[in-house]
Amino acid sequence: MPDVEASQDRERPLRSPAFRWFFAGRSISMAGSFMSPVALAFAVLELTDNPGWLSAVTSASYVPMVATMLLGGGIADRHRRDTVLRLTSLGAGLTQGCVAVLLLTHQHPALLLPFAALNGVFQGLTTPALRGIVSNLAVGGGLQQASSLLASAGNTARILGPTTAGLLTASVGGGWAIAADASSFLLAAALFARISLPDLPPRAEGNPTMRSEMREGWAYFRSQTWIWSVTLAFAVFNGTNMGVWQILGPTIANDTIGAAGWGLVLSARGVGALLASVVLVKVTVMRRPMVPALSAMALATLPLILLGTGANTFWLAAASLLGGVVAEFFTVVWETVNYTHIPERLLSRVGAHDEFWSSASFPIGQLSAPALAAAFGTTAVAVAGGGTAATAMLLASFVPALRRIEINRTRAPRVAQRLTRQRRARPDRGAAPGVDQSRGKAR
Repeated sequence: MPDVEASQDRERPLRSPAFRWFFAGRSISMAGSFMSPVALAFAVLELTDNPGWLSAVTSASYVPMVATMLLGGGIADRHRRDTVLRLTSLGAGLTQGCVAVLLLTHQHPALLLPFAALNGVFQGLTTPALRGIVSNLAVGGGLQQASSLLASAGNTARILGPTTAGLLTASVGGGWAIAADASSFLLAAALFARISLPDLPPRAEGNPTMRSEMREGWAYFRSQTWIWSVTLAFAVFNGTNMGVWQILGPTIANDTIGAAGWGLVLSARGVGALLASVVLVKVTVMRRPMVPALSAMALATLPLILLGTGANTFWLAAASLLGGVVAEFFTVVWETVNYTHIPERLLSRVGAHDEFWSSASFPIGQLSAPALAAAFGTTAVAVAGGGTAATAMLLASFVPALRRIEINRTRAPRVAQRLTRQRRARPDRGAAPGVDQSRGKAR
């Protein structure tokens, strides 16, 4: 009977205490995280008035993050994911706290680089654990509901965070917003400590090493065309988005609409994403969802194009809102498909490869955008970047393996029952196959 009740709780995530603690921790952590980019960007520009330094600081975080994702996938599939999240959230909170102190005391931006790098390491180890832990806490129909609930919380933070950060930056400085982000990580670590997943059984002498398990994850990833084709498309999307939106965006806004206006534009994206996630909590996605999801993602590049053409706050916000809607639709579809089709024991490792290869273009976009803008002009770089990203999404929608991907509704209950039986025999694993997060792809 307890197993039946536990399974029913995972079908209705909010009935599960473990999911509620996880949901609370993630919600608080994301609230701080969506304040950080705006605050950091304008704080660095205030210190240096140089987009090159902004590019250097953000790259100092993203390069280690990407580099440690694959290791994080191996760790998350070999150790309790709740323990991993506690430790990485604690580390991220401490490093962000150091960044906040440096900004509040107006130190040279070069001193930010080592702490940004350490924070990136903790984020890289966090991402794969986040991709796998939802399947430990929800099964069957609860997977889409859990993903949508987390997305709704994240999108609420996406709405409030940038606007709050913009107002704080314009009034008292970005360092205080970074301090709030640090506090959110520390509080999240305390909440994750209330989650208690089953201990993993002792590893036998002949069990595979982490290296061989990581090779297994790579072999599965490269054998699944439907996974790596989307990863490749997002590598293009993320590189252009990171360079144009994250680097050139604040630089342009600093001379036009200001920190508060840029915060409103980013918050509008959160409004669109929140609307979509609230609807998707109740509405089931279509049987073959990947082609509509990828086609819709082409619209998410519109804000990049408008940014380059000098659009005002209203039109940027409107395009950003639309981008939030379609990006959230894709996110829920992608998570549901992953949870349905990837074996649970491989979730974190395969997810780490998805995150690694789709995020490898982050530093390329960040470092190249200022140089390209200086050579060809901001308008040309932004418009070309948006067009390139849209093309990548549309080309991926023609991949035959993606067009055949289905979410089989009638099979889902039987899958949940089979996985529940497996969990009784092997309590170190969750109860369903399946993605993201973390902040996930830079959608």
